[in-house]
Amino acid sequence: MFAGATEPQPVPAEIMLFDPRNPQPQSLTGDAKDHRAKGNSMRIFSSIRSSLFVLVLLALSAAAFGQIGISISLAPPELLTYDQPLCPGDGYLWTPGYWAYGDADAGYYWVPGAWVMAPEPGFLWTPGYWGWGGNGYAFNEGYWGLHVGFYGGISYGFGYFGNGYEGGRWQDGHFFYNRSVNNVNITNIHNVYNETVIHNNTETRISYNGGTGGIDRRPTAQEQSFSQERHIPPVAAQNEHVQAARANPQQRASVIHGSPAAAARPENARPENARPEDARPESGHPETAAARPVVHPNDLPARQPFAAPNTGNAGRDQKLQQQHTQMIAKQDQERQQLQQKQDQDHQRQTSQNADDAGKQRLEQQHQQQTQKLQQKHTQQEQKLQGKAQPANAKHA
Repeated sequence: MFAGATEPQPVPAEIMLFDPRNPQPQSLTGDAKDHRAKGNSMRIFSSIRSSLFVLVLLALSAAAFGQIGISISLAPPELLTYDQPLCPGDGYLWTPGYWAYGDADAGYYWVPGAWVMAPEPGFLWTPGYWGWGGNGYAFNEGYWGLHVGFYGGISYGFGYFGNGYEGGRWQDGHFFYNRSVNNVNITNIHNVYNETVIHNNTETRISYNGGTGGIDRRPTAQEQSFSQERHIPPVAAQNEHVQAARANPQQRASVIHGSPAAAARPENARPENARPEDARPESGHPETAAARPVVHPNDLPARQPFAAPNTGNAGRDQKLQQQHTQMIAKQDQERQQLQQKQDQDHQRQTSQNADDAGKQRLEQQHQQQTQKLQQKHTQQEQKLQGKAQPANAKHA
């Protein structure tokens, strides 16, 4: 259900699960009078059940493509603000941040915006959005396609102002970036243009469509036609990005809103509903270390200090400290191995006199490798850090 629906009286926040793939069919036949009658009845029942099942699947896929099967009675918080990091290279498209939902304990958590390689040339990203469904808020998953479809009228910023995408366009197999809404280094990326974006929607940070206080907008006929085109779901890098945000307690709405300073830390760069001029690279703001893209293991930031174990058990604390030392040694070795491999790639490419396009593709590949390794190490450190907390802190 789109915006404009009447919202019932508020109910306590909860998750309402439903599974359309597991229907409970009623019996369509009585007791068989003989063996042949029983066989015929079973075949008829099987045929009817199969037909109904296919019809249900077709209806669900046509009416609710990409909708997550949970409904939340509590609306998501307002969108957060942040500075867009520098685009790492040609072919990367900006995917804005949004609120996702973990479970009853974690609640909403923030998935930061990120630059992501398009799965195919010509494909654009349609952001996901929360929409009121009559008895709760359901999340409509984002997707890749040839056109940007309906995303609830949510103004995510950086080209996504509630209708279509003003951040760039594909031309001759390359993506051209609109510098007025994207942070692009023209020294490395030359396929750019500068076009002022004027959007009519008032400045808002509302993060959902419909319901009480939500965006009041329905899809146009054109947006509905775009929803019928071939789509590609979020790619692996996006799914890993979501999982990393979910695993980080600092991304939860309860933490961010309880401590406003947390949303301003550079390592917690988050999506923004900023005006286009706030994202202009030519605005004169110096590039910060947090905004520089990490391409190689040598570019990774210094490690965060490991909090001294304090479980109340001296023997366990000593064992955890040893595990941390071993983990750091192994991670350093993996960093060195990946750096050596990437150095060899550069040497091989130099000997082959690769052109600029080939060099850029290699850098993009190296960046993906490094980010994947960094994510793996971060998850390992968070897991060990959790074991090092006192037992009473874990159950507080």
